Amino acid sequence: MPDRPEIVCICGSTRFMDEMRAANRDLTFAGVIVVAPGEADELITNEQKAALGALHLRKIDLADRVLVVNPGGYIGESTSREIAYAHATGKPISFTDPV
Repeated sequence: MPDRPEIVCICGSTRFMDEMRAANRDLTFAGVIVVAPGEADELITNEQKAALGALHLRKIDLADRVLVVNPGGYIGESTSREIAYAHATGKPISFTDPV
């Protein structure tokens, strides 16, 4: 038995928050520690959006692997940046839908 549960960072477009919540629930019930994007409404400033993006990269640093929630294969600009960061740091990446 491992010393600690696996840590998974969920990435994906905020348009898929329902799907990310479902993935979070499923992983949590499977005994996984989940870190996920913070929920923010559309009224955040560009500065706040940049700060949240930087914070999410730190979440990737904490994770053992990354799960990209990408219904229909959709990957936006921010998620693409997160995937590139995860690749650069050697994190395994999986996707909910084919890309």
